[in-house]
Amino acid sequence: MKTKELTKQVRDKVVEKYEAGLGYKKISRALNISLSTIKSIIRKWKEYGTTANLPRGGRPPKLKSRTRRKLIREATRGPMVTLEELQRSTAEVGESVHRTTISRLLHKSGLYGRVARRKPLLKGIHKKSRLEFARSHVGDTANMWKKVLWSDETKIELFGLNAKRYVWRKPNTAHHPEHTIPTVKHGGGSIMLWGCFSSAGTGKLVRIEGKMDGAKYREILEENLMQSAKDLRLGRRFIFQQDNDPKHTARATKEWFGLKNVNVLKWPSQSPDLNPIENLWQDLKIAVHRRSPSNLTELHLFCQEEWTNLSISRCAKLVETYPKRLAAVIAAKGGSTKSEDDHSTPQPQPPHFTGVLSGVPDNILNSAARVLTHTKPWQHIKPALIHLPR
Repeated sequence: MKTKELTKQVRDKVVEKYEAGLGYKKISRALNISLSTIKSIIRKWKEYGTTANLPRGGRPPKLKSRTRRKLIREATRGPMVTLEELQRSTAEVGESVHRTTISRLLHKSGLYGRVARRKPLLKGIHKKSRLEFARSHVGDTANMWKKVLWSDETKIELFGLNAKRYVWRKPNTAHHPEHTIPTVKHGGGSIMLWGCFSSAGTGKLVRIEGKMDGAKYREILEENLMQSAKDLRLGRRFIFQQDNDPKHTARATKEWFGLKNVNVLKWPSQSPDLNPIENLWQDLKIAVHRRSPSNLTELHLFCQEEWTNLSISRCAKLVETYPKRLAAVIAAKGGSTKSEDDHSTPQPQPPHFTGVLSGVPDNILNSAARVLTHTKPWQHIKPALIHLPR
């Protein structure tokens, strides 16, 4: 066990007694200090002429300063670079280190591994139309936004969300282009849904059966749009929001809106971040997957139940804070922005596993995370454990 370090005053007294002619053993007994310590103090005093602590070298860093700067530069310029790639980069210059060493270095520089946000690919024409939309509506009144019926389609998978990609980034930079993944509509999915809401609450939620074409879309509108507006008491002069999907902007669809006297909000392309229903979709997916549906019938049933359970206050808050979205688009000069939730409430981060779990594959750790946060964890513990490495 390491003993307490002697003060300089005590070490000086040892030298003082030695210079007075006392031997090592007498000094040891007089000051109640071990004989080996007395010898060490005298030896150091003879060699260096002082009893003060000398500079200590300590363990040298595993990476040279030049290599450390190189790694930080690579992670900053290429945020989707992996730890394995950075590890190979250090090996190329003759400095082989473990991935955890590289991870600690990046953390000290303010870079953390986070899931890359999926954002639509924005071209110059998209940014221009987004900026024009934001500037033309940033001064609209709260009452105007309360008249809007927001709509969208989404896909919900039976066994969780899409695969994630990690990036190295600093806090509050999630929406920067280099930290996002461009997405393409719509891809495959377990079930497709159409839904709508306003500040007064959620409207109809419809499962889309078969191919979603213009005729199917108009059928959904015919059966659900006017009824939703009536249920939410939006009045006859409500404003309907939809994106610019070809089915939505087809001539037959425009004629349908004309016959029904529906005022449609002119919408900029590639702008899901401007549609607050995206936040409700996320709420819905989280709530549904907490219940672990086992088949498509249950998935649809849970979607209907959880959609109804979304609170009016949540809907009202999303609409109330809508001007923040417009201001963010203007500040970004038409670029991608944070959602309203990113502006107001910090999102929970996935657990980080270190130490004894550092060698466990990511898919096993993700399964463990789902088990720990699940409302019925015992349903998933056994399947997760049987895949652990032996």
